[in-house]
Amino acid sequence: MSTLTVNPSLDGAAAILGVVPSGTSGDDDLELLLERFLVSIAALAGAQAGAVRVLTDDGLHMRLVAQQGLPPHVQEAEQLVDRGCGMCGTAGGADGLGWVDDLRSCDRQGGGHYFGGQCKGVLAISLVHADQVLGIYNLFFESRVQIPPATQTILRLIGQLLGLSLHNARIERERLRVTVMKERQEMVNEVHDSIAQTLAYARMRLPLLNDAMLAHDDTRAIKYFSDVKQAVGEVHDNLREVMTYFRTRMDPLGLLHALQGIADGFYGRNGIALEIRNTVRHLNLSDAQEVQVFFIVQEALANIAKHSMARHAAIIINKTPAGLEFVVEDDGLGMAAPGVSTIVTSAKELAAPTHFGLEIMQSRAQRLGASLEVGDNAGGGTHVRLLLPTPPATTAEHTQ
Repeated sequence: MSTLTVNPSLDGAAAILGVVPSGTSGDDDLELLLERFLVSIAALAGAQAGAVRVLTDDGLHMRLVAQQGLPPHVQEAEQLVDRGCGMCGTAGGADGLGWVDDLRSCDRQGGGHYFGGQCKGVLAISLVHADQVLGIYNLFFESRVQIPPATQTILRLIGQLLGLSLHNARIERERLRVTVMKERQEMVNEVHDSIAQTLAYARMRLPLLNDAMLAHDDTRAIKYFSDVKQAVGEVHDNLREVMTYFRTRMDPLGLLHALQGIADGFYGRNGIALEIRNTVRHLNLSDAQEVQVFFIVQEALANIAKHSMARHAAIIINKTPAGLEFVVEDDGLGMAAPGVSTIVTSAKELAAPTHFGLEIMQSRAQRLGASLEVGDNAGGGTHVRLLLPTPPATTAEHTQ
């Protein structure tokens, strides 16, 4: 049996380290990056194939997440193996690097005589992050390989970088899971705040309506019927608002990009020119803050479109001594004059809509610890002013 000495050059090792992903990616992106890594390391080490396995959530098995060069039947057989299987299991249980000569257990797994035939040896290197083994990567060789200490150091370093990538991928998956749970809770809160209470009011009015009808008290019956009709109209309007809220998600490129996207299409949808005037280079808001600000601004713009009869509107972002200020204003009718939706509903003999949009904006402002002001402009039109107080400076900031 021939012996192959693996001694990668510094340039080759640097090239591999450049391929190893270290940031968070989606599962599909990470697997593509891992496959690219396997191509590079297998070529450098003279291996015929490579594989990356990660521990399952229960810690009992190792799952194949990427491979290069393995025959299809071996890929299928190696999809899920026991954590304690052979040298792979040893490497998966501790921060280690090991060579597997006895491949009989690998062949029994279902390798179809690949192990011991085409493959004479397997190298197993653990993927470690913060002293926790997250998986292993394997290199498959046609003959015995001698591994110099310098090469072992490089292979371990690669294992650590891959471990960091897997750790970051897990963090990203957990973040997405938490995001989904928060969005579901937000949906429950929105339905409760804007719909459930109104339905409860309508339900309380129905027995009174029934009693008035049985008593042939037309005056009271008409009043209670009007109350129920108004409540149903409010539920319909707010259900549409909730649906719009959860269909229109925050732009992943951030708040300013999301607002610009609204501005670009606002005139085409509503016939109102929308301008953004921003004097703040960096908003320095968290993701959660950006989401709340976005929906407050969106609600303010929806009110402009429905009620203002304006020709122009603006989103103004300023940094003031009191904090970060967002102002949404228009040159329309103002708050005292009847808006377009009020005129339309009056013409149809319907009850005018109430200010649930304002209540929702106030609720979001409270979640931010911000203040919200709605009023008339001196020259006509209305404004919505959201002020996020500047957080107190830390001790480190005072000493700089």
